[in-house]
Amino acid sequence: MNGFMHWFKSSTKMKRWFFLILIGILLACYGMAEIIVLKEISFQEVAKTIGIFVAGFLAIVIGLIFLNKRTLEVLIESTDKRMENKKNVNINSLIFNKTVYDEGPNIVVIGGGTGLNTVLSGLKHYTSNLTAIVTVSGYGEQISNSRKELQTLPLNDIKDSIISLAQKDEQVNKLFNYEFKQGKLKGLDFSDIYFLAMKEINGNFEDSIIKSNEVINMIGKVIPVTLDEMKIVAELANGYLVEERARIPEVVSEKITKINRIMISPSNCKPAPGVIEAIKKADCIIIGPGSLYTNVIPNLLVNGVTKAIKESTAIKVYISNIMTEPGQTDNYSVADHLNAIIDHCGQGVVDYCIYDTGEIIPEFIKKYNLEGQDLVEQNIEKVKGIKFLQRNLSMISDGRIRHDPNLVASSIIELICDDLKYQDKQNDPQYLMLNTKLREEKRINKKKKITAKKAKKNKNMPKEKMRKSKSKFSNKYSERIESIREADKKARIKTEKEMAKNKRKNVTQKSAQKTNIESPKRNTRAKKTPEQLREEMLKQLENSIYMNDKDKR
Repeated sequence: MNGFMHWFKSSTKMKRWFFLILIGILLACYGMAEIIVLKEISFQEVAKTIGIFVAGFLAIVIGLIFLNKRTLEVLIESTDKRMENKKNVNINSLIFNKTVYDEGPNIVVIGGGTGLNTVLSGLKHYTSNLTAIVTVSGYGEQISNSRKELQTLPLNDIKDSIISLAQKDEQVNKLFNYEFKQGKLKGLDFSDIYFLAMKEINGNFEDSIIKSNEVINMIGKVIPVTLDEMKIVAELANGYLVEERARIPEVVSEKITKINRIMISPSNCKPAPGVIEAIKKADCIIIGPGSLYTNVIPNLLVNGVTKAIKESTAIKVYISNIMTEPGQTDNYSVADHLNAIIDHCGQGVVDYCIYDTGEIIPEFIKKYNLEGQDLVEQNIEKVKGIKFLQRNLSMISDGRIRHDPNLVASSIIELICDDLKYQDKQNDPQYLMLNTKLREEKRINKKKKITAKKAKKNKNMPKEKMRKSKSKFSNKYSERIESIREADKKARIKTEKEMAKNKRKNVTQKSAQKTNIESPKRNTRAKKTPEQLREEMLKQLENSIYMNDKDKR
């Protein structure tokens, strides 16, 4: 009872909203009663009654909105440590204030390439506690003129990760990928100049990367997996060793073999400062997506990284690739990707695997087929001890099949929210923030998709067809159905052309045969001698005389 009466204390500031709701109910009931009781209704009485009812209804709605808002504020005041010395906190500090993301889940993403950057660009909208552990493995390979001139490290993956975590990623992308065209700096990349300057200012490479957060206004931080000079070496199934990362796919294709295992040279590479600490503090560890043998597994082979992941209490998630890679994962299934990680690192590195539904328009898959790629098979039966989650993760960007950053991030955040629910932390500010943000993002994305689909459909659709409603199946698979229809139409036109061609060919052959049959007859007549012709004429004359005599008798 004391707990119930606590809601009516003056400090809670709730009685006003209860009172407003009560007034609204009374006004709404009075308006309805007036309509029922009145025998004759004039225009003035109708307007008055409707006005009273609408005022009552608005009072109820406003009261409920502010009552729920105040309830959540009281909950934050009593549970959020940041509010120990503050009272009457505004709900906006939980949902709309960016500083609240500092209290978000601590997420570590391990990998490299575009897959890693996709995950980072999506997750930065949910938390600021992001750490990207990135592969640095361009040693021994052909280097650019800019790197040769400035003697910088292979930092392409780190550069791309910094761009993904930047708040103004488009502008930073243009800046970091800018190559000077004239003057003494001609041929040099801005990113190489920047990293060299940061290293000289801060004294070492690792600090220059971490301090980039302050300079570029990044959300989270980027750490190289190791500062040692590391090479990726592939041992093929036929025993052949490839010591250059860039040549691995080429040699695999030439030798018509597959990768047996991946090694790093030297094998005792030490993790960079901050890598092990970030893994130990993580609430969630994301592995992939990315090139399995050149961006994902090499990070796990650095000394201490796999051990730290296994010992961590964090949720360990592997994001599976959507398409296979020629020379690396030809004909691989989801299970094959996971088994490759388990073979190199052992059990306990992955708890969950999130993979795509595979609902992609066939025409785009055909483009990849021409390049020797295909969809990763959704075979998950060969792996035990891992929970599988099938989600819609793909999108089409510039004619290529990519992971959708928002869909990947929302899938990960859903998993974290479910884990918090399992721990009975529904009242935890972290859960409230994530759940609210997740629902809002889903609502916005759903609205965007519906608007985009309608705009695309209405662009070339006749007005008569626009009025007709479509089924759920038709709306979902309309693009695929349309592509199949187009393919069938092209095949039908091709068949009709071949039939017409064959018909013309047959007609030509028949006419040629007829000509050949008639020509000998003409030739036979032409070859008769004059004597033969006279004999024929005499016979015809005799026959005609005989017929005349017969008629006279």
